[in-house]
Amino acid sequence: MSKPLTFIDLFAGIGGTRTAFERLGNTCVFSSEWNVFAQKTYFANYGDMPHGDITKINPNLIPNHDILLGGFPCQPFSIAGVSKKISLGRKHGFEDERQGNLFFDVAGIIKAKRPRVFMLENVKNLLTHDKKRTFEIIVNTLKDLGYEIHFKIIDAKYYVPQHRERIFIVGFDKHQIRNINFTFPDTPDDIKSITTILEENVDAKYTISDKLWNYLQKYAATQKAKGNGFGYGLVDPEHDKTTRTLSARYYKDGAEILIKQHEGNPRRLTPRECARLMGFDDSFKIVVSDTQAYKQFGNSIVVPVVEAVGKQINQTLSLEQKYEKIALINEDVGLGQLQPFPEAA
Repeated sequence: MSKPLTFIDLFAGIGGTRTAFERLGNTCVFSSEWNVFAQKTYFANYGDMPHGDITKINPNLIPNHDILLGGFPCQPFSIAGVSKKISLGRKHGFEDERQGNLFFDVAGIIKAKRPRVFMLENVKNLLTHDKKRTFEIIVNTLKDLGYEIHFKIIDAKYYVPQHRERIFIVGFDKHQIRNINFTFPDTPDDIKSITTILEENVDAKYTISDKLWNYLQKYAATQKAKGNGFGYGLVDPEHDKTTRTLSARYYKDGAEILIKQHEGNPRRLTPRECARLMGFDDSFKIVVSDTQAYKQFGNSIVVPVVEAVGKQINQTLSLEQKYEKIALINEDVGLGQLQPFPEAA
């Protein structure tokens, strides 16, 4: 029986990536997350307290691992994040001193620990940020470390009822893996329905007030008149299948995803519905306030999307292990040639 693959969980948040890779039978040997509220949720669900600020951790002290996983902060590259920073006269992208340079901390860990493969996740806008120069720097940095790079934008709506596009970057160490046979998962046929994540009995406190509802409608009308697309996102469960993208700002007014009700004003999603919208099952423990829970799920990854990518990574590494075994056998019998198993040919 093959030994379980090991992984580290960087910028772990509440552990969505860990959940996905543990479902595949892999073992987490290290995690890092600086936010104390996210650490609390992580500990409640996994029994491990993540290490803190990754910039203060010596890469050489991180355990050896097969797979490095990390969704480095997306705000410096997201459309909303860049727009906000520009309006405030702040730097964005790699010029964001606090968050934009965290990619290079990840690259430093990759260089020091040489994982067989890594998977990085970020917002779709990373691909085009700064006229594509940002992404070019990232890819070239990873290639210079000796990794073969694959990337793809995946929409979560085929896995959960949420339109959420994220870029996934997967890299395999060419010095450790001779036969890299990786492809991203095929797109599922069906789009999920919002009805699959809604609770039956929802507390009235999640219904938005008349004041907020009137404000959102007036604001949306003003933006529409200006030719902008900004406004609230109203979902009718009887007709609509998917929601807009859940963001970390959802706690403020819930404007991007409001659920239409038969009577009265629309309502916010509950924290449990947000958990389901991100692909967490109901055994996942929510141990923080609603405000913190909204932030955490808005910042999380969609678990089944990562699981689908992780399955392809596992298969690639599993195939390589078959080649390694064959090479050892061939050396013993003096063949000297790598012969694949019939099913791997």
